[in-house]
Amino acid sequence: MPSLTPDDLRRYAVARTLFTPTTLPQAIRKLGFVQADPIRAPARAQDLTLRHRVKGYTAGDLERRYPQLAIEEDCLVNYGFLPREHLALMHPRVAKHKWKPTTKRQADEVLAFVRERGQVHPREVDEHFAHGQRINAWGGSGSASTQLLDGMHYRGLLRVARREGGTRVYELAAHPQGDDSPAGRTLRAAALIELIVRKYAPLPATTLTYLTRLLGYGAPHLKAQTQAAMRLARDHLASVQLDGVTWYWPADDNPASRRHAPDDQVRLLAPFDPVVWDRTRFELLWGWAYKFEAYTPAPQRRLGYYALPLLWGERVIGWGNLSIANGRLAHQLGYATGKAPRDARFRAEWAAELARMEVFLGLAA
Repeated sequence: MPSLTPDDLRRYAVARTLFTPTTLPQAIRKLGFVQADPIRAPARAQDLTLRHRVKGYTAGDLERRYPQLAIEEDCLVNYGFLPREHLALMHPRVAKHKWKPTTKRQADEVLAFVRERGQVHPREVDEHFAHGQRINAWGGSGSASTQLLDGMHYRGLLRVARREGGTRVYELAAHPQGDDSPAGRTLRAAALIELIVRKYAPLPATTLTYLTRLLGYGAPHLKAQTQAAMRLARDHLASVQLDGVTWYWPADDNPASRRHAPDDQVRLLAPFDPVVWDRTRFELLWGWAYKFEAYTPAPQRRLGYYALPLLWGERVIGWGNLSIANGRLAHQLGYATGKAPRDARFRAEWAAELARMEVFLGLAA
């Protein structure tokens, strides 16, 4: 392999995940995991991620088609959608905190209720059991039934069967279960490390360590094994050191390949798109700091409530905030340099991206 440059890594980071658009199941399989977020501005993050990778994708297709696909809502490094076969890498999942006897009894009662009904909406559970309110993880008050269902889902007792108005509807789970022997745990941990590397490569060394820690969300019971697998992976992954930073990627990839030559397309990316998810890598590759500010007080925002990174070819040059008003798409752009490109190609590609966004959102005439 010839000597690598930051330009090689930048092109590789973009090209390896922005593959030729394919079918929805195949795109999710190639990505390995699609992070979910409930904010819709102008669409949910999972839809904004998939629109670049699925032919003819429109907002809401994932939710509409989910019941017919071999995919699951579950946890990996965060919450999202993944191919069903990946569940065997994390289940049987052992939560960090054991339920109190009272909670365990309530879960058993709800499990019997779901078994009888087939599928249940959290509202039905709340009406039947009257669990009341409980402080949630954000310090607010939420339905105790909803939190119990979330806990049952996390522990693999329930699965999300579908969504109704954005709310998860549950049924009994029948997940594939992984080999829980010592050797099986080691193999599962190695597969989890491979999964996150293939999704987020090229990875700075600090990000590989960070992602391994985040696997404590999806596989808390495999903490020791994932840490050991990460250390072993460093010996087998391809790597390079540039400007004092060690980068890793799958050994069968070649970041310097001519196949990674960028196109000229302009794309608005989801805040959690694999291209931009890692903020450390983002600064190293593009030289400026992108921040997700939806939960930042409005007076302190620099980019905007739900700023979408603006990718042109191989470079993230700025961001866009989009909204829908009176059935029309409004936009506001910002640029890392403070100025818009004066290139006519950019203007043409930006117009094409706006047109694609309107079709995706169902706004095109």
